[in-house]
Amino acid sequence: MIEIKNLVKTYGNKKVCDNVSFNIQKGKITSFIGPNGAGKSTVLSMISRLMDMDSGEVFIEGKEIRKWDSKELSKKISILRQSNNINIKLTIKELVSFGRFPYCEGKLTKEDEKFVCDAIEYMSLTDIKDKYLDELSGGQRQRAYIAMIIAQNTDYILLDEPLNNLDMKHSVEMMKLLRKMVNDLGKTIVIVLHDINFASCYSDNIVALKDGKLVKNSKSEEVINNSELNKIYDMDFNVTEINNQRICVYF
Repeated sequence: MIEIKNLVKTYGNKKVCDNVSFNIQKGKITSFIGPNGAGKSTVLSMISRLMDMDSGEVFIEGKEIRKWDSKELSKKISILRQSNNINIKLTIKELVSFGRFPYCEGKLTKEDEKFVCDAIEYMSLTDIKDKYLDELSGGQRQRAYIAMIIAQNTDYILLDEPLNNLDMKHSVEMMKLLRKMVNDLGKTIVIVLHDINFASCYSDNIVALKDGKLVKNSKSEEVINNSELNKIYDMDFNVTEINNQRICVYF
């Protein structure tokens, strides 16, 4: 479990994270939703220790995050941020191999190689694994970064808008893969999503943020309804059920 207690982050006079507290259940998909500027990416970065908090605490399986050794933490939590710009020339396979660095520090064993190959196959990149990143489409590049995260083989996977640059087909495949990793491997996925319908159909729990504050933290079906979504986004929603899934219409 990840426990978030009274997180605060301020830029200038603006509190982008204002005394936020909630728990993330292990073995579930938890989605962060909310308008732009709600604080979703900021909270995700503080959970992973990529960003310092002004005050508050984050506990990973009972241990405060600042007390974790960096190498051990990188075997427990992996994160993919929105912007991933690597200026050196790498192939897909070389990039994915970086996911094994916490375990082998660059000297890949046969076990490491298997994790790398399996991750590349999961993301349907085997046929182009030797292509350079600058030769790829935006969607292919995004899938390569996610394969690197899969190769890292952590219990907790944090993803900041991973569907960016993915077309409809690959977005659905991505969410199905994340669901499979939770169901089959017991992974814990924490994901920032802008598409409310992906959040509705694939999340176990949803954390809703607005103006840096926690609005709702509950099971998906308790968040995906007209009244809650209206409060979160300040607009009208029409939530309807199709094939036992709650689908949001908002235009």
